[in-house]
Amino acid sequence: MKQGILSLFLIIGAVVTAQTDNINKSRFRQMKDLLPTPNMYRTGGGAPGAFYYQQQANYKMNIRLDDENQRIYGEQTITYINNAPESLEYLWVQLDQNMRAQNSQTRLIRTGDVGRGMSSYEIKQLFYDFDGGFKIDEVTDQEGQDQDYKINYTMMRVNLDSPLKQGDSVSFSIKWWYNINDRAKYGGRSGLEYFEEENNYLYTIAQFFPRMAVYSDVEGWQNKQFLGRGEFALPFGDYDVKITVPDDHVVGATGTLQNAEEVLSEEQLDRLEEARNNREDPVFIVNESEARKAEKGSAKGEKTWHFKAKNVRDFAFCSSRKFIWDAMAVKFGERTVLAMSYYPKEGNPLWERYSTRVVAHTLKTYSKYTFDYPYPVAISVHTNRIGMEYPMICFNGGRPASDGTYSKGTKYGMIGVIIHEVGHNFFPMIVNSDERQWTWMDEGLNTFVQYLTEQEWEEDYPSRRGPAYKIADYMRSEKQDMVPIMTNSESILQFGNNAYGKPATALNILRETVMGRELFDYAFKTYSERWMFKHPTPADFFRTMEDASGVDLDWFFRGWFYTTDHVDISLEKVTWYKMDTKNPDVENPRKREEAENEFIGDTRNRKELKGKHYSDAHPEMADFYNKNDDYTVLPYDKDQYKKYLESLSEEERAYLEAGWNFYEIEFENQGGLVMPVILRFTFTDGSTEVIRHPAEIWLKNEERFKKVFVFEKEVVKVELDPFLETADTDLNDNVWPEERKPTRFELYRSGRGGRSLNRMQQAEK
Repeated sequence: MKQGILSLFLIIGAVVTAQTDNINKSRFRQMKDLLPTPNMYRTGGGAPGAFYYQQQANYKMNIRLDDENQRIYGEQTITYINNAPESLEYLWVQLDQNMRAQNSQTRLIRTGDVGRGMSSYEIKQLFYDFDGGFKIDEVTDQEGQDQDYKINYTMMRVNLDSPLKQGDSVSFSIKWWYNINDRAKYGGRSGLEYFEEENNYLYTIAQFFPRMAVYSDVEGWQNKQFLGRGEFALPFGDYDVKITVPDDHVVGATGTLQNAEEVLSEEQLDRLEEARNNREDPVFIVNESEARKAEKGSAKGEKTWHFKAKNVRDFAFCSSRKFIWDAMAVKFGERTVLAMSYYPKEGNPLWERYSTRVVAHTLKTYSKYTFDYPYPVAISVHTNRIGMEYPMICFNGGRPASDGTYSKGTKYGMIGVIIHEVGHNFFPMIVNSDERQWTWMDEGLNTFVQYLTEQEWEEDYPSRRGPAYKIADYMRSEKQDMVPIMTNSESILQFGNNAYGKPATALNILRETVMGRELFDYAFKTYSERWMFKHPTPADFFRTMEDASGVDLDWFFRGWFYTTDHVDISLEKVTWYKMDTKNPDVENPRKREEAENEFIGDTRNRKELKGKHYSDAHPEMADFYNKNDDYTVLPYDKDQYKKYLESLSEEERAYLEAGWNFYEIEFENQGGLVMPVILRFTFTDGSTEVIRHPAEIWLKNEERFKKVFVFEKEVVKVELDPFLETADTDLNDNVWPEERKPTRFELYRSGRGGRSLNRMQQAEK
């Protein structure tokens, strides 16, 4: 009996093992195991479903900037509208400034070591003494009574007196303040920059107020803590914001200025109106000489700037007495958008020459690939930080040297970051993905359209990311230093390559190589239009790209987004064949020619034994075979060939007479990612032919396959991926006959250092 039970277990185990072995592991299998099941909220085609909903949060705020103490004070009322089918017992509010609080989890999870050396900034963090974070004075309900709440680091739960039902709204108010961080000392996406020479401050203020978290059909509340890397997930709403600042400050903000006549001079109002009608060049509302004069003064009082913005997911502003301000018009049909820049004199001459023109160019180019920019303004603000984005306003780096010269890197870095940050208006400010979870959905998509926009700015623009070959170094790096694109924002390794470069490259490959520009552009525009002012997920993007193009892309998204495989297709072997014509007059001389190389011993014997063989002394030993070798054409051979020809069809005889060249080529997938196979053949006369094979050529064998090519002319060279469009990480095995190119290295010299002159300074020298 026991033996029978054991046998049964062995049989069951064998069956389970067999089933496991038979699991479909094909790289071309559909993504049903990775994507959520379509439902009434989100369709299988990637569009919002019939029951799709999203919440709304409206804000009314009074903000005061304390320039003496570098503080922000705020009083705000949030009106939250529940459009979900279920009732809500509580609301979650984001307190992102608490990342800078003394009890911040961000500081507790920060790692480091001394052995490799430490920067002054890293040492500063060990003595963190900044009193950051929100100071919540009160939270009250719409009746002015205390509202029950609980703060959990960067999240605050507002406990409702009764469940908020579908279609109902609730209002509550928060009074708060916080100390503004100096970005040079403590870092940050927003904060202040201090100019010691004039004892002035330039403020770029964001994440400055308690903000509602997203509640969606996908995961309910997005209440993941803000640790610093994963950015923000926010609902749309309307904003009514009054900002009180020193009366000599100039303010730029999300939305439309409501009281221009109260805060601007008559001359400034006239200039602003002129800018609304000028599409060729920026118009100065505040020029450099006026800004230089203002920065030497001091405020005599305060002034309140009033802004309103509809259907935005966030609000940010800038304020300083140092600002130069220019603007120009961008037309979308009958609608005029103002492209504007705010910058101190330290940004010139770069900023007055380029910034606003780049903003305008970005709006027009992004709109071509997505949808017409819907907001009334788009603002670029100059800071000493590299870049950060908010609805209608962004903060960008790119500062010339103090003598007004700048390097090529500074120039194109500035243009690139302005394009990138203004482009974020489209992703994620309007196509509102969850940045806290999926960085690539805004950074990757935005970097891709940034590349298209840069290339339309000028010929041979030196884009950092986009072309396939630029990602090859990252793709070939050690796997333990990589994670898939589909990794939560806080867990990403090599952040720039993973969340910006790799997805942007993937989209470029889809556009140029896999789908073609027409199909890709239509599908990408469809995705953008479908999810305007909504909350898409990765599945919605993947499904829409297939749905709108009719191209199966599961193999591509699975490989590029869910694995760390790389592209390395090897051109393993090329064998040249000619058809055997059976004609002895043709084949026998060819065989004789091909037999020219011989064993070295035979060569030496022929030389040393010449005239010394036995047969040399006895010529009577020679017979038929000594007089006719294997290559001699005999009458019987010709008769046999004649019979062979008669047995062939007319078409088959044509093949023989054509003299085709057949090339059997063997390919090996060494990197793991299946990709299209693009080949360029070069012939003896110097002409070329390009043949493109879709990725499905790997369907039957994803590791290795052979394919036969036939040409009239002889091939002298075969190149795999000749246009560098698949991100192949090893080009040395992509050419036949083999070509090896040396990798350049620099002579290392110890003790090198110091800041070199930029090329403008060198030219002046």
